[in-house]
Amino acid sequence: MTTRILLASSLAGTVTLAAALDAGCLPRADRTVLLLCDGAPAPEAVPGTAESSGFERLRTRFDEVFSWNDAVAPFHPSGWQPRADDVPLWERHFRRAWGLGDDGVELVLESPHAGPSQALAQVFTGVPVDVYADGPGCYGPTNGKVPPLTGTRVRRLFHPDLVPGLRPLLLAEYGVEPRAVPDEAIGAVVAELAGAPLDLPDVEAPALLLGQALAASGLLSPAEERELRLEMVRGAAALGHTRLVFAPHPWDPAGNGAALTAEAARLGVGLTVLDASVPVAAEVLFRRLRPALVVGCSSAALLSAAAFHRLPVATAGTGTLLERLTPYEHEERIPVTLVDALLPRLDDASAVAGRTGRAATELSGLVSAVGFAMRPKTGRDLRPAAERYLAAHLDGHTWRYFKRRRLASLALPGVVPARLAFLRRNTAVRRVARRARALRDRARR
Repeated sequence: MTTRILLASSLAGTVTLAAALDAGCLPRADRTVLLLCDGAPAPEAVPGTAESSGFERLRTRFDEVFSWNDAVAPFHPSGWQPRADDVPLWERHFRRAWGLGDDGVELVLESPHAGPSQALAQVFTGVPVDVYADGPGCYGPTNGKVPPLTGTRVRRLFHPDLVPGLRPLLLAEYGVEPRAVPDEAIGAVVAELAGAPLDLPDVEAPALLLGQALAASGLLSPAEERELRLEMVRGAAALGHTRLVFAPHPWDPAGNGAALTAEAARLGVGLTVLDASVPVAAEVLFRRLRPALVVGCSSAALLSAAAFHRLPVATAGTGTLLERLTPYEHEERIPVTLVDALLPRLDDASAVAGRTGRAATELSGLVSAVGFAMRPKTGRDLRPAAERYLAAHLDGHTWRYFKRRRLASLALPGVVPARLAFLRRNTAVRRVARRARALRDRARR
């Protein structure tokens, strides 16, 4: 027998897996196991994926559902990695806990460089691996080092087609071919979720504000995130919306609801804060509330609202987030870049009204340039595209996606004067520059 283990750390990931199974993207296995990982900073303090509204409707697609958190307790589910000498012991433990016996195993993982995915690939050595993405992170380069013994086992990459025409870079260094999960399959799964009993406020065509728990993820300070949410309330009110609904992130159930309600009252608009104790997929809210506007920072749901639901969307705070992301190769850089480049800003009323944004076909050069700057070693073949883009498009607006120091270290256009551009390709000059930097750093120490 063959048992396929599908790892999911969110309701969005479970939706993507369910749609992939329904569409036949994954061939049938003798047994299908859904392995849930709740990777919040304090998983025991927030509701998990299994407690989300409509999850039971998705559960029918899997023979069994297990918890990764329980399997590796008391370790934190996102940070634990097996020691090399302990791998055989952990495999026996997982096989016993999940009733695998002597079954052959196949893995369907999220980003293979991340904690649980990497740990599973290490424990089940040599088994076939498929990878899926539930958001725009797949359009960026592989974030982190994927061991060759894992990367060479990856057969397929599944992803929702959030930016039609844009090819994912994830695992491209291993020649993995991306495959989009059909929009119709994802829509059918979301419709199934939306049909579950759900207590939502009766608000007609509201502006829906999406929380992201950016402070809990360490991307912004609590004060910055609080100000960002207030900015969303003010921006929606300035556009003429008098009915607002705020959807807190499950990791941040408090969501600063009191401060937002007070600000809305000051502006003379109504604000309803949704109950975060039962997580609801943003796509379900799109179907049930039919918002007149969806506002967020860098949430993948913004791209989903625009691409799949044809809803007006607006972004807030992406410029601040682009500045705060460190190191430059941070896994959120491509998602934030895409949202910032493709969708209108909340403070640009004409762009929001016209639903304008950069065409997806124009994003390929930008993503190639940012992707190469993030991971120049694994994305060497992206250098020509990056040089072409930077030479032609680097201006006052697009500089926000790059760091001068990073471009200089990679000898990319934008820092070196045009008349000296030939030096970028001179290996001797670059060797001398590297030695000079090494001597400078040594002298500073």
